[in-house]
Amino acid sequence: MSPAPYRMMPLDGTHDRTLFNSGSEPLDLYLRHGVGQDIRRRVASCFVAAATDGKVAGYYTLASCGIPLHDLPLETARKLPRYPMVPATRMGRLAVCRSHQGKGLGGALLMDACKRIHRNEIASCALLVDAKDSAAKNFYVHHGFIELIPRPMTLILPAASYQRLLQ
Repeated sequence: MSPAPYRMMPLDGTHDRTLFNSGSEPLDLYLRHGVGQDIRRRVASCFVAAATDGKVAGYYTLASCGIPLHDLPLETARKLPRYPMVPATRMGRLAVCRSHQGKGLGGALLMDACKRIHRNEIASCALLVDAKDSAAKNFYVHHGFIELIPRPMTLILPAASYQRLLQ
């Protein structure tokens, strides 16, 4: 059996991110120059798929957030307490380097995020994302995300959905 092509782990100073190119300049610049400040300020955590050569093949960020209960689809909101805001986890960014695109790495990063949220001891009723365009939205919908009522480019994956994926 050959070793896995990627290792999923928290971003640290040993990861080479200088040549990361996903095709999205804002996502690339954030990984190269902005993510370190967010980690130090504890406003986001960053996780990477490290290739065997040590370069970052893909990454995503997670942060805690709240969702107004009335923004959730009725089927999801029905199962939650009637608090004005419910706790969730926001995936702020997800990107795969061009040289690793088309290999299922985006889905693997998404699954890794779901595993981390599920293992966490902090409450989170959903994974929330803001799709930057229709291609990103289609990616998330393909993986089971549903639209928030007032914001069609903001999608959620309810905890029950990602828990089923992990079984």
